Amino acid sequence: MASSPPFLFLTAVLVLSITLQHAASAEGDHEAEVGMAERSKGNYVHFNPANRRLLFPSLDCGGKCNARCSAHSRPNVCVRACNTCCYRCNCVPPGTSGNRELCGRCYTDMITHGNKPKCP
Repeated sequence: MASSPPFLFLTAVLVLSITLQHAASAEGDHEAEVGMAERSKGNYVHFNPANRRLLFPSLDCGGKCNARCSAHSRPNVCVRACNTCCYRCNCVPPGTSGNRELCGRCYTDMITHGNKPKCP
């Protein structure tokens, strides 16, 4: 009889951990479905898992950055930097170059590790 309470305790802990894992995976499945639905509509959405919320769902960073970097000598590098700036600042300046000040200090003050402007 003395071994019965520890066995019951371990069983309860096991059942609780399985329940929590199932709830977490169900929540993750729902978020994946929402993300896939948004991508299928052409609305590319940035998901911040730390806050569990969608950031800037109305801005199409991919399309705006492709247009912004279309005349760049290294378009893939430009698009990657532009997308980072777009997600962080929620803005992409018009045109293929210049006009950076229209997006404010967030866009103009972001720099690389080499102290060069990050945003195209």
